Order: sequence, then structure tokens, then C-alpha cells
Amino acid sequence: MSNNNVNILITGATGYLGGSILERLLNHPDFARFKITAIVRSAKKAEKLKKLGIDVAVGSHSDADLVTDLAAKADVVFTAADADDLGAAQALLAGLKQRFEKTGKKSVLIHTSGAATLIDLNANGTTPHQVYDDTDATQIETLPGSSYHRHVDLPLVNADIEGFVKTYIILPSLVYGIATGTLVDLGIRNPHTLLFPHLIRLCQKRGQGGVPGKGLNKWPHVHINDMADLYIRLFDAVIANAPGLGHGREGYYFAENGHTLSYDLCKAVAVALAARGVGTEEPTVFTEEEHKTVSHVHSSMRNLFLNSGIGIGRHLQEFLLAILSSSVECKASRARALGWEPRYGDEEFFGSFDAEVGAALRG
Repeated sequence: MSNNNVNILITGATGYLGGSILERLLNHPDFARFKITAIVRSAKKAEKLKKLGIDVAVGSHSDADLVTDLAAKADVVFTAADADDLGAAQALLAGLKQRFEKTGKKSVLIHTSGAATLIDLNANGTTPHQVYDDTDATQIETLPGSSYHRHVDLPLVNADIEGFVKTYIILPSLVYGIATGTLVDLGIRNPHTLLFPHLIRLCQKRGQGGVPGKGLNKWPHVHINDMADLYIRLFDAVIANAPGLGHGREGYYFAENGHTLSYDLCKAVAVALAARGVGTEEPTVFTEEEHKTVSHVHSSMRNLFLNSGIGIGRHLQEFLLAILSSSVECKASRARALGWEPRYGDEEFFGSFDAEVGAALRG
């Protein structure tokens, strides 16, 4: 693949994560040999993308026939639309299998999952019990099939084992930072992460920043620019046929550059809200009624995803509460072994909330 033109398909190209991938591809030194196709819903955005040299299929990643047809022509597929849409994943795999059976060529699937698959359901505002490392495939395989995202991730790994595709699964943690670039300037891409604006609006509604229990549960974080670096570093390794590149069961890539206590995260939000006249700088514990809601979120959300294929994006507030009351701790060892060197750490993470709060309250 390293000496040929590369046909690339991307889903979620106008979203926060997918837009970061497309932005980097547009500025890639080898862009001239890329034939990029994006699936987008908006005809208006489609026209703007065409002017940037992107082929566009107007439709949805949930349109199985469309997705299968496009995947059958792709050397590389990036998914960044909905980590929990099993139907979309199956449609992609069907197309990639068709391509393999017709040409004998294995396509590459770089799939966006999420660190929520590692959630410690017993955290409830306390410290996590286990640290996951993305180089430990056996440890990852101990995750139950009922964990978030596993109903999609496992079929992808099995497809790699079957031998008709190479799969690479990227697991973003708490992604933060307001995106910039050409796609944002043109109104094509969503510049904001999903979860934090909902946390901010939830706290605004209650008139005070909130925190689950003592807030001792942990979550990893990663800046949107570092996320984009990881996607492209992995992509470059793939098209260069880099030796020893882990895929399939050895193809999980965590994305983190530090961990935060839930209390510290919630405190940063409370401080930024207080500066704008909403509550005080000290977050208050979510009420008993709010905790009752949180205690039922994990099972109800997990069952919703497994039974209907409806993704997190349509139930953000419920998922937000699940995040705030849970713990994840992980090490991005495999990602760093690629040469990935994230530049944004704790200081940038906590410093980002003032701008996020300002944007959320304006919007």
C-alpha cells in the first residue's frame, strides 16, 4: 500500500473526532495520492467538502447498502460516527469482506471505540480497582461482552481473526479542547466535545457545580489535537506497512495523557461557572435523587445499546451521569510505542474548562 494511491472512507467526518481525522488528512504531505470519501448527512456540508477535494456520499452511516458498497472499494476505513452502532459495523465488514473475496486484498479498519469499555461499575465515586494496559490483550479479553462498546469491538476483532481485514481499535478517553482548523472555519465540523457541554448545562440547570460522592473516581483524558496525532500516526504506520504493528486482538490503542479525579474535574467546572454568576466555586454532592438516577444508568444504558444499537450520542445526559460515577484507569503503552507523544497534560486539561463553560453558556 505504501507506493500506491490510497482509497479512504471516513464516517463521522463532520463530527468532533472524525473532523480531526479529516483535517489531518487534508493537510497530510501525501494528500495528493489519497482518494477520500466521506459519508455526510448534510447536502450543504457535502458541497463544501467537495470544494476541498473530498468525494462525498450524502447519507447516513446507518444506511447498510451505502456503507457496504463504499467499504468494498476502500483500502482504509476510519469510523468516527457511533461506537455502538452494530448494524453500521456489520455493513462495513460485509463490504470489506466482499473486497477481500474479489481481490485478495485485506483492507484496514481503524475504528473509534471508547475507554468507557473499561468502566469499573463498582466505583460509585471511589478509586478504581484495576489499571488496563493496551499491550495486554489477555487482560482486555477479560472484559465482559456486556461492557460498553464490546458488542461492536468483538465482531471487529473476530473479523481480523477470520482473516479478511486488519482491525485497529482506538479508545479515546475524556477528549477535550475546542477544535480549530479549516473544517471549523467553514462550518463543516463540530468543534466541541460531547460530554463536557452537557455536564456544564446540567450544573447550570441545578444552579451549582455538582460532584458524585467524594469524587475519588478517576478518568483518563486526552486533548483533541493529541487524538488527531494518534489517528494519523497509526494511519501512517499502516500505509507504510510498518513491521510488528499490532492489529486484531493485539490492536487496541488507548488514548490518554494523564488521569483526573472526578472531584477535580467537577471543581474546575464549578469555578468557571461561579465566575459567570452560577453557584459557588465548591461543587456540591449530587442529591440522593440524582444518585438514584446514576445508580440505574449503567445497566439501563448498557441494555439500551445491546438491544437496540442506539448509541451514546442520543443519550448523552444518561451517559454523562454514568461517567461521573464510574472509574477508568489505563495506560496507552501500545499507542506510545508507535511514537505517539501527546503534548497536552493536566495543566491544559483543567485550563480548558473556562473556554468550555463560556461556549456552553453562550450556545
